[in-house]
Amino acid sequence: MRVYIIVAAVFWCGYVDSRKVRGISSSYKRFYRERKSFLCIDGSRMIPFEQVNDDYCDCEDGSDEPGTSACPRGRFYCTNLGFRPHYIPSSRVNDGICDCCDASDEYNSHARCQNTCWNLGQRERAYVEGQMRTLDEGLRLKQQLIEEGVLLWREKQAQLRELQQVAEDLQVKLEEHRRKKHEADRLKEQTLKALEAGDGGLIRHQNSSVTSIFHLLDTNKDGSLTVDEIKAKVVLVHDEQRVLSEGEALALLDRGHRMDLSKFQSTLWDVLTRGDTVKIKDTQGAPGSLSSEDPHLKAADRAAEWEATNLKKVEEAYETVNMEISDLQKKLAIDYGTDWEFLFLNGQCYKLKVYEYTYTLCPFNQVTQKSTAGVEVSLGMWGMWTGKPKNHYSQMVYENGEPCWQGGSRSTTVTLTCGTETALRSVKEPSKCQYIMDFQTPVACQPVLKQQGIHSEL
Repeated sequence: MRVYIIVAAVFWCGYVDSRKVRGISSSYKRFYRERKSFLCIDGSRMIPFEQVNDDYCDCEDGSDEPGTSACPRGRFYCTNLGFRPHYIPSSRVNDGICDCCDASDEYNSHARCQNTCWNLGQRERAYVEGQMRTLDEGLRLKQQLIEEGVLLWREKQAQLRELQQVAEDLQVKLEEHRRKKHEADRLKEQTLKALEAGDGGLIRHQNSSVTSIFHLLDTNKDGSLTVDEIKAKVVLVHDEQRVLSEGEALALLDRGHRMDLSKFQSTLWDVLTRGDTVKIKDTQGAPGSLSSEDPHLKAADRAAEWEATNLKKVEEAYETVNMEISDLQKKLAIDYGTDWEFLFLNGQCYKLKVYEYTYTLCPFNQVTQKSTAGVEVSLGMWGMWTGKPKNHYSQMVYENGEPCWQGGSRSTTVTLTCGTETALRSVKEPSKCQYIMDFQTPVACQPVLKQQGIHSEL
């Protein structure tokens, strides 16, 4: 049963009295002008105007009861002068609980609500002003980082060009040193073959001499040859594996136990040069051998070693430069933002301790988690930017971390927020092995935010 309450109404510019406009925003007041009838805002029904705000729901959308709790789908508008206006469900009107800071929702209840809108507005305005100051400072710092990023990008490009030029120069040197080493090895081989040429073996080489052969046989360098020295250095031509007997050695020493250079030249030297019965044991390359004593072979060997050393140095330098070029090209291939503003983050790492773990974010590289026991786990390697189209550079994803015990690999999503400092602010694990991080930095500040403040009706 509907109950009508008749009161005196005061109209202004054709609008109904304050009782009937309660709970309506200024943008909707045009629908509540005094007429004989009222059309529900959704157009579903026409009712007598007297039935507006009569505490009985006539319209399905609840538009006929903006100031009462009669309609389940109704909304009550809190004007909240001095703070933020907002809607509440009409079921909360006059329920004894203060929902609107201006107390307008409890106009007919036992609740004694205070108007707290001004204090709330002051606090929020102070917060917004602080946010705006932070944004202004962040944008100033971002501009500096953009300028530094552009310079750093140019430096990296110049460094790449320099390294590529160095690589080209080293390539030329590499070919030259390879040619020189080949020539040195060939000369060494020719010299060695020359020493070994002819029926007379080593001692018949044109550069051999009586003195050099004598010194070769004189192991202890005392100026005379002994039986032991002859047995150690001289063998039979047709039986090289057998060691000479003491008698055979004495015979070669002309029955004497010692032989000086003069006697060697007139006796044993001739036997050796004929090469039909005995010869010097083949000890090529061993210390004290003829080949190691020959000055020409020594020079060729030193030259070959020198060229081999030089070639190795150039090869190592060439390999190092190519690795640097590859690393630099990989770094330059990363998307550092439209103005290279994120380039300064490359090579940096940021840490945050959360309970027993220390988390480390190295932008464009990896994310790790280290326990107090020292065990470090990869939470993902750099993947890509995954921000929304309007702010593409607001989110990073790091993928393919260490396997999780439940299957799959660990991954981390990093959300970038505006701030005056660059720091890792928070780490959470909302689901198993899936991590989220809040990373604050000036380069995340966006000028568009300055236009999105909180509008207060003052």
